[in-house]
Amino acid sequence: MSLATKTVAESAAVPADDPRRAWAAVLALARFEARDLLRYIPVLVTLVLYVGYTAWRLFHQQDGMDAFPALQNADRDTQDGPLLLGIALFVCVNRCTLRSRRRGTDRQFDVLLMEPWRRTVAHVLSVVPFAVVTALVVLAEFTRAALRAGAVGHGSPAELAVGPLYVLLCGALGVLLARLVPTTFAAPVGVIGLFVFGVFLSAGTDGGEWARWLPPVVGETSMNTVLPSDLVGRPAAWHALYLTGLILLLTLGAVLVSGGRTLSLKAGAAGALALTLAGAVGQSAGVSPELTAAREQASVSPQRDQSCVRHGGSTYCAFPEWTGRAGDWAGVVDRVQSLAGGTAARQPLLVRQRVEARYGLDGDSALEPLTTPHQVTVGTRWGGNRVPEFAVAVAYVLVTGDESKGGELCDGRVVTTMWLALGGASHPMTDLANVRLDDSVTGSASVLAPTSGFYMTAGQTYVVRELLRRPQGEATAAVQRHWAELTRPGVSTAQVARVLGTEVPKGERDCAQE
Repeated sequence: MSLATKTVAESAAVPADDPRRAWAAVLALARFEARDLLRYIPVLVTLVLYVGYTAWRLFHQQDGMDAFPALQNADRDTQDGPLLLGIALFVCVNRCTLRSRRRGTDRQFDVLLMEPWRRTVAHVLSVVPFAVVTALVVLAEFTRAALRAGAVGHGSPAELAVGPLYVLLCGALGVLLARLVPTTFAAPVGVIGLFVFGVFLSAGTDGGEWARWLPPVVGETSMNTVLPSDLVGRPAAWHALYLTGLILLLTLGAVLVSGGRTLSLKAGAAGALALTLAGAVGQSAGVSPELTAAREQASVSPQRDQSCVRHGGSTYCAFPEWTGRAGDWAGVVDRVQSLAGGTAARQPLLVRQRVEARYGLDGDSALEPLTTPHQVTVGTRWGGNRVPEFAVAVAYVLVTGDESKGGELCDGRVVTTMWLALGGASHPMTDLANVRLDDSVTGSASVLAPTSGFYMTAGQTYVVRELLRRPQGEATAAVQRHWAELTRPGVSTAQVARVLGTEVPKGERDCAQE
């Protein structure tokens, strides 16, 4: 008899009429099986990768948009990490459950006092330590995001529970498969089958809400959309209930297949089925009329849900979760406006936070520009490229008067706009690349902004680069001194270059001149 078999036999050799000692033996067997799972390379490698990579991210300095997390998105970000660990556990728990069959020790187990169904319970419980580790990693990951100075919003405990529940679900499914199909080839085939089933759910059911929420982890098409917490609309609590019921159903199903026939087990299986169905029905209800109306209002009339504060001469209106970010926006506005001339240097602006919420988290539609003079749009994401893009929006409102004219900006005023947006930045050339669609600093390219951007010719790019190379004070004085001429509609890039003392490559023509 092998050492493993001997250990299990000693743990299981207890009187069957002593429930306390019987369950103590089940827990002892579960501890043994949990330690044994760590001997499997797939489990060990995926666990180390998951914990190690998450720990590296926790202690690594996060820059750009990662430094300004929205917690209603950060909770969902914790769900992808355990995916490989769950698959590894599914295969290896299945193999552990079939160990006695592979080694021909079923006959020895048959003479033990521990019933086969209790051994099945022990195999399911062996996955619990891995679910606990997953829960701790998820909690650490979310807590780190919540403690960032730039964090906004609110997370969902039900969304955070998905990772640990997924791990438990994979373990229970592996045990059930071992009891139904007692061969080691079933687990690899099962992985492929589950993948095909997931593809079918996403592609073969016309995107129905009932099918979309059947997989354990449900992502969103767009990773860029950040909505206020009360507009997210994901049935996270129902989904967590569905996963909990499914775990219990698979576990009790495996127990029943293993010979457990007590009335309490059958009643538990019926209750688990009811719990699973209740969660499945609840999560498939779709978007309520009330949420649809709230999303419509936030998209069309955001001022009804917002509060406004003043910084300097401008006003900043934001959804409740973002009111603390007005100071960051004001810093960009003050920097851009300090380089402007004429009345633009003192022009009060209204910065309004806007979001397209009518299509939910899957929507990634561009915002329509505001037509009211001196109003600037800012989005719900911040940091990274969003900062220079907002600076561009502020600059072309100061140059043209309102956002709706940004798309028409194709003459020499592009140079003035880009100088305002980038001239006071810490790393202007980097920001120039970040706001251009092709991440270049030479040639022609489209410039990005929170609403409509504009096109920048190669000649305009050249003039802007020459301005950025000059001392900031010198370039600022020239722009402010000739402000009226530089912001006149129809002014050519060649005229702007001559006024500012730079050259334009020959043959360049503005789109307004074509």
